[in-house]
Amino acid sequence: MLVSNNSYAAPQCFILNGIPGLEALHTWISLPLCTMYIISLMGNFGLVYLICYEESLHRPMYFFLAMLSLVDLFTCTTTLPNALFIFWFKLKEISFTACLVQMFFVHGFTGVESGVLMLMALDRYVAICYPLRYATILTNSVIAKVGLATFLRGVLLMIPFPFLVKRLPFCQSNVISHTYCDHMSVVKLSCASIKINVIYGLMVALLIGVFDICCISVSYTMILRAVVSLSSADARQKAFSTCTAHISAIIITYVPAFFTFFTHRFGGHTIPPSLHIIVANLYLLLPPTLNPIVYGMKTKQIRDSIIKFFHGEKGSR
Repeated sequence: MLVSNNSYAAPQCFILNGIPGLEALHTWISLPLCTMYIISLMGNFGLVYLICYEESLHRPMYFFLAMLSLVDLFTCTTTLPNALFIFWFKLKEISFTACLVQMFFVHGFTGVESGVLMLMALDRYVAICYPLRYATILTNSVIAKVGLATFLRGVLLMIPFPFLVKRLPFCQSNVISHTYCDHMSVVKLSCASIKINVIYGLMVALLIGVFDICCISVSYTMILRAVVSLSSADARQKAFSTCTAHISAIIITYVPAFFTFFTHRFGGHTIPPSLHIIVANLYLLLPPTLNPIVYGMKTKQIRDSIIKFFHGEKGSR
């Protein structure tokens, strides 16, 4: 309900309506989402623990992977439990303040995840193009600094979002056709101009998404040039194999992200709302679910460390 004394005031709460048009299937939709969430928790917790436990994984590439796993854990946890409460218990109400907090964390963590993927591309660039200087360039101090800078960039650029939403008057419905508080889904309920919100959202997309993708593209262009110049086919194959897991993570993250971003702004009347919301949930859930699996399958050091870990556990009993 809206605040009674002022029809233009912020609502006391929003109603998250889940996936409109598919209400009868909410329980069935929740099953794969819940399964994916459990897999993501187990996979990312296990990956972080393994990297901390196994000394052979105390290298820049795996430190960045641990950062990615931690960000993935926080990202999916900010939305999936709330979505499951909607699907299972019809708990659709969320306070205005809680909605703004969720919005901040959702966009903040996705921004940080994009930055970590960029750092991982730069890590592969240094490892392949400057292998003899790899350890001296990417020291623990450098890793900590760039990781902190990436985190601060994601957080600081997202701080204005809640304030930009809070200043808007809401005189229409307080029902959000979504499973979580997404910035554009919330501001579209306002009865005032949202031009500033849209412009700032595009600016943040440029400063984070476009900038990171450009850095990733440049890094892999340089990597490709370096690999092609290698004389040995085995060396080329080995160099390419170290990048396959990261390339898979980039595709898993950015394809649904771009779909969500563009349909919100340009495809609102052509893309079914149910499809948009399902993809928006997968955008936050697919990377945390698949990244540990991809890195576990594609990275020999991680596979060997998992085998060593479980053999060690069995041997200690």
